[in-house]
Amino acid sequence: MIDVATVLAIERFVARIICGLPLAAAAVAPAAADSSSPLLAAYYGRHMAIVEGTVYAWKGNNPPRQTPFKAIQVGVGRDTYFVLTRNGVLLGFRDNFQKPVTLSADVARFAAGRSGVLAVKQDNTLWWIEGLSKDKRKIADGIAAAAVGDGANYYITKSGALFVKGKAHRGQYGDNRLKSTNRFVQTASEVAQITAHTGHAILLRQNGDVMGTGGNIYGPVGKHGLGDKATRWSKILSGARATATGSSHSLAILQDDTLMAWGREYGPEPVTITAGVVAVAAGSSTTITLKRDGSLWQWDQGETTPRLLISNRK
Repeated sequence: MIDVATVLAIERFVARIICGLPLAAAAVAPAAADSSSPLLAAYYGRHMAIVEGTVYAWKGNNPPRQTPFKAIQVGVGRDTYFVLTRNGVLLGFRDNFQKPVTLSADVARFAAGRSGVLAVKQDNTLWWIEGLSKDKRKIADGIAAAAVGDGANYYITKSGALFVKGKAHRGQYGDNRLKSTNRFVQTASEVAQITAHTGHAILLRQNGDVMGTGGNIYGPVGKHGLGDKATRWSKILSGARATATGSSHSLAILQDDTLMAWGREYGPEPVTITAGVVAVAAGSSTTITLKRDGSLWQWDQGETTPRLLISNRK
């Protein structure tokens, strides 16, 4: 059985190839397709995790339910779960694990959210899929990763350029505009990862800098524009390798596996939460983490002590 450390090492190696980055450069987050690692997913009250090869799904504070799927990535929308199988088939289902819908084949990675799925095919083309409808259309070529926000969608090219399309009224584009466009436009470069949620987005640059833009009433994009909105990408912290964001808080895993958090219940300045974290995801008011020892944990906003969901089974 492959342990968590090995999975993480593989993710980092593959991600650097995907992004076209030097393999000898400092470890930076994989170009994750959702709000965190392929191993975890959260959106509003739905959560998923891959722990020691087993896929779990659950709602709110309910215990994780084991599913029958074997997957390399998981994702969630507002009322839907998604898994990417080992042979590149993207499946979607609601609460009945026995009736999955086949959405697409030859998928390398995907991003899920309220409005649907952005799937990056193995030929690096990007496709939009409308929920479980199977309706899909091609968006772009040469894509490394993507993110689905509540009102704006994002993708990263293999060269590290970030493109945005959708609502802009909260500063979601990060280029000072407040009016949406009818096509994807570039708003950043040298980007390794992008995550998005309710009116805001968090990006991770290839050098490990974390930056945010958009709605910032509770501080999920840091101190810039606190109480209203940030209209331009602004730096939050450095030295990160992965990020996640929920509706009102955000998180980053530093290169030494320390987890930092900021936003609602934490304040606009990043604070240390815990150590030994290999993957993180954020929902509406929850944070889930996978630790290096294989244990799975969950926090609700305001909680100072995490709840153990799945213990180390080694």
